[in-house]
Amino acid sequence: MEQTKSTTKWKSELLDWLKSFVLIGGLTAFIYVFVMAPYVVQGRSMESTLHDRERVIVNKAIYYLKDPKPGDIVIIHPDASGDNWIKRVVAVAGDTVEAKDDQLYVNGKPLGEEYLTANKLKASAAGVTLTEDFDPITIPEGSVFVMGDNRNNSMDSRVIGPVKLDHVVGRAEVVYWPLSDIRLPH
Repeated sequence: MEQTKSTTKWKSELLDWLKSFVLIGGLTAFIYVFVMAPYVVQGRSMESTLHDRERVIVNKAIYYLKDPKPGDIVIIHPDASGDNWIKRVVAVAGDTVEAKDDQLYVNGKPLGEEYLTANKLKASAAGVTLTEDFDPITIPEGSVFVMGDNRNNSMDSRVIGPVKLDHVVGRAEVVYWPLSDIRLPH
């Protein structure tokens, strides 16, 4: 009789632990898929804002509530390859974007891009322009125009065209690795 009680208690404890692990696993999966996830920056297209191999937390839920806005640093899924890229939104649906004389214009007005100051100085010192000229492009509904901050080393909307909103994975919220460089990306 004592043995049966002990076995029953042990089975009950094991079942409680299994339920807890399933609940924690399900909650973790939900958060990872729909709310937030880590992302590793790959490449130099966002330097000097973000650097190769830095890790960021991506807010996946934000764009269920609102659309991306200019200045947001976003993770995009540009094609069926499965790769994710990190870029900055520079124009949204209805905007017209163009570049001339190393200046980006949105709706005919020069875009103030303080985050490019260091890159513009480097390009100028090397005798090159940071943003090559391109003709006006009007962004269609349901899309955004994205560019890397390291314009001479970025595959972005200048090549792939405007990115559909359903290809925007989320917004980069915080750089968390390396620990010495924890910051909010701007």
